[in-house]
Amino acid sequence: MLTPSQQRHTVAACFLSWTLDAFDFFIMIFILADIAKEFGTGITAVTIAITLTLAARPLGALLFGYMADRIGRRDVLIINVMTFSVFEFIYGLAPSLAAFIIIRALFGVAMGGEWGVGASLTMESIPAKWRGAASGLLQAGYPCGYLLASLFYWAAFSAVGWRMLFMIGAVPGLFIAGYLFLFVKESPDWLRRKAAPKAGMWQAIRSNVLLVIYATLMMTAINFYAHGVQDLYPSAFLRVQHGFPVSTVSKIAIVSSSGAIIGCIVVASVSQRIGRRRAIIASALLSILIIPLWAFSDDPIYLGLGAFLMMFLVQGCFGVVPAHLNELSPPEVRGTFPGFVYQFGNLLAAGTATIQSLIADRMNHNYSVALAIVAFVGAIVIAGLVGVGREGRDVKMGSEATAAH
Repeated sequence: MLTPSQQRHTVAACFLSWTLDAFDFFIMIFILADIAKEFGTGITAVTIAITLTLAARPLGALLFGYMADRIGRRDVLIINVMTFSVFEFIYGLAPSLAAFIIIRALFGVAMGGEWGVGASLTMESIPAKWRGAASGLLQAGYPCGYLLASLFYWAAFSAVGWRMLFMIGAVPGLFIAGYLFLFVKESPDWLRRKAAPKAGMWQAIRSNVLLVIYATLMMTAINFYAHGVQDLYPSAFLRVQHGFPVSTVSKIAIVSSSGAIIGCIVVASVSQRIGRRRAIIASALLSILIIPLWAFSDDPIYLGLGAFLMMFLVQGCFGVVPAHLNELSPPEVRGTFPGFVYQFGNLLAAGTATIQSLIADRMNHNYSVALAIVAFVGAIVIAGLVGVGREGRDVKMGSEATAAH
């Protein structure tokens, strides 16, 4: 059984790992034009690297998840953090666009592995009463990574250039890997099952195929919903449709990121009292009430308020996901299952921005309607899917499972 101090170290290390992973991913969206200029090509060609990063994430979830189920969560997470940090440093040295795209795809494999391994290590290492708050904190690492990337770009880009952004950004990974090695212990739940006969991954998946399909559909809907409210909002909606200057767009982005971070923690903490399903459903349905303010206002103050509230509720749904997926997961594949269904759902929802853009094109480039439709449909589908699922809040993991055993 881990001490409270060891449990806190586990939560902190996994939060920092996901934050750094998200930071490494998002830093690129600020420098697409600079990379294109360096390699003498257009932005569209560079975006292939983003597409391949997303496409590679389910593969990473399977690869690193399988390793975590076989040799342990902590050691695999250390390997994972080191891997994506090394790739980030290397693509700062890329001699050509082709090399950059290949290295970025390999980074996508590493990125896809981190969330599932970190989430399972966290949930199996803490008391059940902590799971809600820890789930929200863990998922808040994603908007925290975005916020840090925007601040780092603003502070350092003009002085060091795009290549050094990547290379400097890789350095914290060494410290996080060291922190994991020195202060984080292996999951008690995994150690308890270590000596037991190992079920094959595919055997475990086949015996839970309906659960895999259900969880993948749920995560597709949640990713569709989340991407639908954030991907086109700053550039297409605020800058193009409303014509706001970069400073205004940046301020609204910071406000919305703050709402996302707070929402992750608050809604996930509430889920510890009312249940995971109720918290997700309530957040999704409440977000429908925010759509008029968020998508149809003209004043930047009202849009900022709408963005804060919308991201609070949307990322509030996502904040419950680490706990909910780990509680639904079969124990023998808990290193693989949550990460894979999350990342595969993310891949299936990757066309959200294209769908919205096509809708806007038919509406004379009015993104308000496109944003509203996707947010409304996403919220309704999430409420329906989560509503027919089961609640796993009381499942025993970690020290509770060890004590029960």
